[in-house]
Amino acid sequence: MRKIIHVDCDCFYAAIEMRDDPRLRGRPLAVGGDPGKRGVVATCNYEARAYGVRSAMASGYAKKLCPDLLIVPPRMAVYREASEAIQAIFTDYTPIIQPLSLDEAYLDVSDSQACRGSATLIAQTIRQRVRESQGITVSAGVAPNKFLAKIASDWNKPDGLKVILPDEIEAFVQKLPIERLHGVGRVTAARMKSLGIDVCGELLIWRKQDLAKEFGSFGERLWQLARGIDDRPVIVESKRQSVSVENTYDHDVPDLAGCLKALPPLLEKLAQRLGRLEGQYRVSKPFVKLKFQDFTQTTIEQAGAPVTPDGYRELCAQAFSRGMKPVRLIGVGVRLDNAQSPLGEQLLLF
Repeated sequence: MRKIIHVDCDCFYAAIEMRDDPRLRGRPLAVGGDPGKRGVVATCNYEARAYGVRSAMASGYAKKLCPDLLIVPPRMAVYREASEAIQAIFTDYTPIIQPLSLDEAYLDVSDSQACRGSATLIAQTIRQRVRESQGITVSAGVAPNKFLAKIASDWNKPDGLKVILPDEIEAFVQKLPIERLHGVGRVTAARMKSLGIDVCGELLIWRKQDLAKEFGSFGERLWQLARGIDDRPVIVESKRQSVSVENTYDHDVPDLAGCLKALPPLLEKLAQRLGRLEGQYRVSKPFVKLKFQDFTQTTIEQAGAPVTPDGYRELCAQAFSRGMKPVRLIGVGVRLDNAQSPLGEQLLLF
């Protein structure tokens, strides 16, 4: 039985800003882009969340929800420095660490002798050390697998700790609302509720093949999660899966011609980013992402398509045909394979 800890910083970017400027505490605060220039909220504090402000929300809409919201620009170098310091604390307890982003990570402490081998004590100690050294709070979840540890870290936020012991798994999961399951969004949740499924315990009567028939490949995953099963290991070295560049425009790009005209500077930035990659990667396939005026979005990718300006123009035209509306965001990128794989092209661009 594994001992997994999921550590998640509480509103990380906003927490760093409030740490460095105490005048920001106690008022609605977000870190993100300018509302007048199609900015997006990267994160916000809990005072802002009380108004319905959320990450990835358009800054202009966030200001409508909360007129007193203060939006400050991100300081990525400062956030990375804090993240590296927190990651260094993790290494005192285990070498098996899987960072998910700057502000969260999985730790496998199954074989750790620190804190008398207690995963709970390790989590408590990490939280205390982060608070003392970085001046911010983190929440942690302790459980026998990654699925439950991640849910547990969100259970008592902010500044919380939740432990799920092996003999508590069955009772805990049976009462777990389906909305808590990773991969169950609003559409899937509504569909499940229409079938009389509100909590995971109500999935137990379903056969695996029936769930697969109803929910496709996600059905088998639902069958496992309803039983608290998750055999995924904590992966120490995570390979980059893609490289991309995107831009949100101050004014909607009105048509396909405008989108094609916007591609060259994006492709130039993409080429620069690819040029900084080490040689262990190969390009698998190019992709184009469009977000339309009404915030619907589509991504189109094609294995074997040429990674050239002409190839991206063709993908852009196909993506635009799916919406046929003015475009607020254009993104371009490539999927990557390990260079040891026989598949994939050499990492060349244009």
